[in-house]
Amino acid sequence: MVKLSERQQMIMSFIENFIEEHDYPPTIRDIQNGCNISSTSVVAYNLDKLKDGGQLNRHSEVSRGLSLASAGSNSNKFKSTEIDSVTVPLLGTIAAGSPFPMPENDTWSDLSGSELIDLPQAIVGPGDNVYALKVRGESMIDDLITDGDLVIMEKASTVRNGQMAAVRIKSDNSTTLKNFYSEGPRIRLESANSQMSAQIFPSDDVEVLSKVIAVWRYLG
Repeated sequence: MVKLSERQQMIMSFIENFIEEHDYPPTIRDIQNGCNISSTSVVAYNLDKLKDGGQLNRHSEVSRGLSLASAGSNSNKFKSTEIDSVTVPLLGTIAAGSPFPMPENDTWSDLSGSELIDLPQAIVGPGDNVYALKVRGESMIDDLITDGDLVIMEKASTVRNGQMAAVRIKSDNSTTLKNFYSEGPRIRLESANSQMSAQIFPSDDVEVLSKVIAVWRYLG
């Protein structure tokens, strides 16, 4: 049996507890913050070691592509459905930078979509109220989301502070992808890019449309 380091034991415990609480796996950034690890590269190194040792299943092409390999774990539902896929609509583009106008006729509300993509059920669950958007811009690059990635969204009207969400700025009917913080009378939309400043809006000027549950990147 592979002997785990103290840090690797902490990561495994964090992943298991996170899945138990949220019903989906954590991102590398979640693990970094939850385990007080110095950088995402250190997290990635330990995840690779855990995968090589057979303790962890990892889909490196998605940000939440983790499940525990141990028998009896709460993550077994992710493991058992890894080969199954769910079809979700690709509904357009969202800015990871300055907000840009909402699609005409509010096309995001129509989950039938004009283009469909298949994603692992282990990542997106049953696919209810789930859709994909293509990212434009680099403002979320520190959260490992870059221009051209697909963000997998689940419809939501509220999110917890610090959660990544697609929001609408009502005053100019624009949308953006940002980390969301409610601060009394104002909403702070935070980029994951040290070169970009936060955007501040009155709380009644921001509408949450959906939350990010996964990120998909085509490699090759």
